[in-house]
Amino acid sequence: MALRAKVLRKKAEKFELKKLQGPTVINERVSDLEPILQDAYDIRRPKQSDYESRRDLVLVFNEIAKEIYGYSKVTPVVVEFGSFLMDLFSPTSDLDLSVNFSINEVEFPREKKIQTLRKFAKKLYALQCKGHVSGVLPITTAKVPILKVVDRGTGVECDISVENRDGILKSQIIHLISSIDERFKKLSFLMKTWAKVQNINSSKDKTLNSLSIILLVAFHLQQTRKPPILPPFSALFKDGADTATVKKSLPNFMNYGKSNKESVAELFVTLLIKLSSVENLWPKGLCVSTYDGSWTSKTWNSKVACISVEDFSDRSQNVARAVGQVQIKQIYECIKLSTRYVLSFMDGQIGGVQLKEFLFGHDGITTLRRIRTSNSHQIASLRNIPSQSNKRKRNRNKERQEGKKQVMPLDFLPTKRIASTQGWAGTSAGSLGQVEQPMSFEFGWMNKTRTTEGWREMPDDDTEYAMPCDPRNGQQPMDGWGGTQHSSTGGQRRVHAEGWGGTQERVAGGWGAEGWVRTREPVAGGWGGVHSEGQVGTRQPTAGGWGGRQNYFL
Repeated sequence: MALRAKVLRKKAEKFELKKLQGPTVINERVSDLEPILQDAYDIRRPKQSDYESRRDLVLVFNEIAKEIYGYSKVTPVVVEFGSFLMDLFSPTSDLDLSVNFSINEVEFPREKKIQTLRKFAKKLYALQCKGHVSGVLPITTAKVPILKVVDRGTGVECDISVENRDGILKSQIIHLISSIDERFKKLSFLMKTWAKVQNINSSKDKTLNSLSIILLVAFHLQQTRKPPILPPFSALFKDGADTATVKKSLPNFMNYGKSNKESVAELFVTLLIKLSSVENLWPKGLCVSTYDGSWTSKTWNSKVACISVEDFSDRSQNVARAVGQVQIKQIYECIKLSTRYVLSFMDGQIGGVQLKEFLFGHDGITTLRRIRTSNSHQIASLRNIPSQSNKRKRNRNKERQEGKKQVMPLDFLPTKRIASTQGWAGTSAGSLGQVEQPMSFEFGWMNKTRTTEGWREMPDDDTEYAMPCDPRNGQQPMDGWGGTQHSSTGGQRRVHAEGWGGTQERVAGGWGAEGWVRTREPVAGGWGGVHSEGQVGTRQPTAGGWGGRQNYFL
């Protein structure tokens, strides 16, 4: 049974105050936490090339739409939304895309959405057979039907929906609100990263989706802070909730929280404590309302949700509705254990490196944790925070994986590529924790042939190689792109509607026997073009990938 909003609000404020009075949160060590969070933020933020590759993918999907529907009035436009539009994405984030048929918001039948996704799936299946994309998967039974596909060139997973106007609107509003105070953007990014590492950021797995995490952060910065950092969203929507109207009213709220001097570190700690303090109030109807900027009481179809986070654009919806009964326990195990780690750091019991690795994973590597309810004994005492024992366990796991590598041939292990400071290194799909050591630039990169089984090393000489390619078997030609590869200086590469195609030739300082001997700089439209003596050619994105001056093959 849900309690009244006024009663729940008083209880939530009382419980939070009690939690804050327990540990010494505001002390000299909070200032030591700030650079740790800032470092985690800086390292995991996307680079310019990540922005460019996603923009190029949007262009590619628009070209695919034109191929499917032709150049006519009914040709849809593919636009981005979600974390990329909000500028809260990381290099490993998915790219959310919406196929829009009209400028005006009109009712688009569900069956027509599914039909549209099937047309795109048919085209993408053809590209998958040629090795340009992978993981094509239509999910038509979801509340919002989507089509999943992974671009093999960038490794970016794309989630395609149709006429997702609501998702676009929410993304635009969040992006605008981020400009009011920088702390909102930083804390949202850090909390998303934390949730992903803790393995509690997936509505598919009945945990928190990204929007619910972002709205929990926004709520924390509203009226619950004294003074508030963000206004209630109702103030922003006073003259209208559309993007243009909100943008027009935004100057009235710039530097809204200027008088609040709390650091990102203080806000991070107090958010964890706030969430921890209200654990037992969710079943009583407690709900987060960013629209009002305060706690409220809500039921959904006469039922109480595990966690209630009101949708600011449609207040009848709970954006955290996917969270399950079992998963809420997992979420709170993570919140409690993370709070213990932070407070232990502030008490000087653990170091900054150990804290950062637990909260956000190793630098540059996303590590998913599985926190089970059986781990509650770790929360009971600060002395039980794992340190050396975990290190020994990791060493034993490493030894076992090394043994497996010696027994199992590399040719039969599918590999993923992970960027390192020295180049691209293969990683066994069966052991995400291990990274093959890249070869030094001093000796150049060995030529490698890419097949569906992974990267195979080729002798580092001037021998010409041509591999047969049978798209029906999912095979790819040399280096993953179509055609044959010849030894030459100053070759060209060309992209066509089906992906990479035509003849690929070695170029000085680019692809070839010498390997990567110069750093490749990203340019508008993607990588490359013609590379000669370190110069980067102009490349224009086309229908199926990225290319420079290339021949069009069907």
